[in-house]
Amino acid sequence: MLERVAEMVTDVMASNGLDVDDFISVIFTATSDLHSEFPAYAARRLGFGEVPLICARELEIAGSMPRVVRMMAHVETDLPRAEVTHVYLHGAAALRRDLTRVRAVPDGERP
Repeated sequence: MLERVAEMVTDVMASNGLDVDDFISVIFTATSDLHSEFPAYAARRLGFGEVPLICARELEIAGSMPRVVRMMAHVETDLPRAEVTHVYLHGAAALRRDLTRVRAVPDGERP
């Protein structure tokens, strides 16, 4: 859990040219089958000690993708919304095929 969440956070930062100081707050959600650690703890280990973080559960909808952690970050950036890159790792791109600026990394591949 910690390794994958850290990968997601650092990939979001790299893909959008962000530093920890650009983050206002972050909400993490996880499916109920993930319970080994708080996703926010991975961000704390990356230096997010002064950024408000919260963890919540994803809704349990029949047929939804298992083993998913999501991140909604509120950031300060000069990027127009249309130029923000949304990062989906290890098959999660299927969650939002409607987004045009998606950086998807399949299982077994590292950014």
